[in-house]
This record gives sequence, C-alpha cells and structure tokens, in this order.
Amino acid sequence: MLEKTEKQIQNKNEDLQPKNEITKKSFNFKGQKQNNPAEQYEPIETMLDSAFYKVDVIELAQKLIGKIIVRTLPQGEVRALIVEAEAYKAPEDKACHAYNNKKTERTQYFWQDGGHLYIYSIYGNNYCFNITAATKNDPEAVLIRAIQPFKFDIVKDIRKIKSFKLQELSNGPGKCGECLQLDKSHNGLNLCDKNSGMYLIDNSTKYDIGISSRINIDYAEEYKDKPWRFYIKNNSFVSKKG
Repeated sequence: MLEKTEKQIQNKNEDLQPKNEITKKSFNFKGQKQNNPAEQYEPIETMLDSAFYKVDVIELAQKLIGKIIVRTLPQGEVRALIVEAEAYKAPEDKACHAYNNKKTERTQYFWQDGGHLYIYSIYGNNYCFNITAATKNDPEAVLIRAIQPFKFDIVKDIRKIKSFKLQELSNGPGKCGECLQLDKSHNGLNLCDKNSGMYLIDNSTKYDIGISSRINIDYAEEYKDKPWRFYIKNNSFVSKKG
C-alpha cells in the first residue's frame, strides 16, 4: 500500500512540472525514461525574424539546428526541436531541385526571401519541407530531415505508427512534414508571420553539432560529398548517424 501511495504522489508531482520538463527526458511509447543532454532544450519565446534567414544556405542550415518549430494545428500547438538539416544551393548544386536555375511550377518556391517554405512530395503523400535562405534572387533552401517533438500526444495521433519507438514519429523528412501537417498548400508560408500557423523560436541550450555529407544523393556527382548536412550529435531522433 505504501509503495502504491508513493507512486501516486510521484505521478501527481510529474503532472505539476513545467511543460518543458521533457527537456530532461526522452521517452518511448512504453513510458521508459532516459536522461540525454542532446535532447534537452530551453525555449526562448521570441520569433526568429527575417534577418535570421537572410544568410547563405550553408550557414542557415547550421543555425537552424537546435531551433524550435511552433506549429498551430486544429488539435493544438505542436512544438519540435530541429535536430537534422541539409543545405541545397542552386544553381551549381546538382542535388538541388533548382540546379542550373531550373524554375518550374514546383521549384518556383526556391525564389523567395529567406524564411519561407518550399514543400515537395516523395512517394505520393510524403511531404518534405524546406526553409529558404538568403534572398529571392538566390535559389537556396534547407531541408529539415528530422525533428524531436516536445509532447507526443498530438503527433502520435497524427502519425498512428505501429512502432513503439517515439523516434520513428519524426526521424525522416517525410515524417517531419506529416507530424506538422504540411503539404503543398503550405508552399510560400512565411515563417516570420505568427499568423501563418508556423514560426520558429530560439533555444538557449547548446549542442555538439555533427557534420557529414548529405543522404541519398549519389546522383549529384561531385556534389554528393559536400559536407552540407548538420545534426545534433547523440540525439536519438536524427535519421542516420554521420
């Protein structure tokens, strides 16, 4: 009886903790908890402005690691830590959709000032989202490859996966898009407008950042080995180890 009472008190205390208490834990579906400094965070409640995004795409890809996405959905607010990203820099980058300044109905969203979304689909209904860099004259964007949600109830309801690993919710670019309920209708969304339904805020936590070549771009010839992928080392939501 005493053991049960202590457990009830512990559960009650956990319910009273601040919302960002998850910064000290990582979770899986079975309720196991594990300390991991690479998965902690401390939000700074200020929206990142347009100046943050108006830099070279490789610099922006590095700056985005550790920043926090705030997404408003009908089910409620979803927040997530950006843990992995890749830079794509046209016109010279052969891995970029806008390589050689190829401007089509799909790729036109590269030509936006930094801080807007470019979204494309893979395998049908899997939507990958990119954040534009520099200016509307520079077709550059950062692909968000993996995110770590803060609270999992809404995301689990959206994704409905069979795996017991929470990491499987968002450890890939198509998974990120689904978690945040993004599709092609969100092309051009302005991250510097809080009323757009999605924006980014800062984070005071510092991380050990890994660098590697980008994933699954063997077709890019001499550009396939460019070290333009960045990620939080030891974060379990990263899609692939460097």
